[in-house]
Amino acid sequence: MGEQGEREYLIDVSRLIWRAWRGRPATGIDRVCLAYCERYARRAQAVIQRRGSVRVISPRQSDRLFRLLLQEGSAVSKTKLAAGLIGALITVRKSPPRSGMIYFNVGHTGLDDPVLPGWLKRNAVRAIYMIHDLIPLTHPQYCRAGEQERHARRMTHALDSAAGIISNSEDTRGQLERFALSNERSMPPTVVAWLSGQTAPPSVTPVRLKRPYFVTVGTIEARKNHLMLLQVWDELVQAMGAVAPILVIIGGRGWEADDVIARLDELGPLQGSVQEVRACNDGVLAAWIAGARALLMPSFVEGFGLPVIEALQLGTPVIASDLPVYHEIVGDKPTYLDPNDVEAWTEAISDFTADGAERRRQVAAIQGYRGPTWDEHFRVAEAWLADLDSAAF
Repeated sequence: MGEQGEREYLIDVSRLIWRAWRGRPATGIDRVCLAYCERYARRAQAVIQRRGSVRVISPRQSDRLFRLLLQEGSAVSKTKLAAGLIGALITVRKSPPRSGMIYFNVGHTGLDDPVLPGWLKRNAVRAIYMIHDLIPLTHPQYCRAGEQERHARRMTHALDSAAGIISNSEDTRGQLERFALSNERSMPPTVVAWLSGQTAPPSVTPVRLKRPYFVTVGTIEARKNHLMLLQVWDELVQAMGAVAPILVIIGGRGWEADDVIARLDELGPLQGSVQEVRACNDGVLAAWIAGARALLMPSFVEGFGLPVIEALQLGTPVIASDLPVYHEIVGDKPTYLDPNDVEAWTEAISDFTADGAERRRQVAAIQGYRGPTWDEHFRVAEAWLADLDSAAF
């Protein structure tokens, strides 16, 4: 579509730009943002929030920016990104967006700032938000200082300014409904549309180590419960010595996890039995997961859990915390355990190392597993959007 062609949608790409600028690997939420760019780029203009302003990028420069983000993602060089941003910001439209345009914000971007709701109202833009979780409100003990208040502002602004909300799960929608009720807010029209994991590459060469290994995937933060896994590995190494399985921790170092990071810096007896992979691309991640005895997800709380879906698609069993959202999205396929039960995790990992009965059950149960797809996600979301339009949205 050319410069003069009218676009139907606005897509907020602020999160993708600033993460790429800092050289950080894409998170699960970033992948959702990229999926929306891929779906709607030809019919959309990019939006960038910067220093208390909301800027709509011209169609031509939006095309360039979308292409850059989709082709290279978080691996885009700063030189290319700077050139794209300079071109985009120099040609920011002098006129406001058309009244009634749909604005997608699927990364919680800027929702804590009143600037965004004010801009939406002034320009009669219809906001569609995706809500990923309410963890800072339901489990503030696992979050950085001030995040509880900040997330409360995000959710309040979302409820007050949304034309509609897409929830990644029924679990998340239920939490949002409870928040709205307790804060005397009305719920906007809402739909649940599951997210898709990375499509398994046509061929994956699994990583092979000298000993069986397990992987855990996610930023090192308190709610991910890495400390419990290290306690399990203390038990395994003490019992099995040099033939103990290896724990591979894939993810950057985050927050509220000083005790875990201190242990990783001084592994002591766990040296050689615990490996840390702080960043890797999707292909390398798939190879690590494919070769593992199981994916371990001992989180205290999750909003969705894309690594669980991705592991099952690769035929890798999963041992996970007994969380409602996991039951919702993958049913009874994983092995579920109490995230506080070190003994149960130790026994399960020993069983999976030896290809015991529970691992064999799960391997059989996940044969041919196909996770939710982006086509299915957008089919649900777009049917819902059409209903909103027909109801004078």
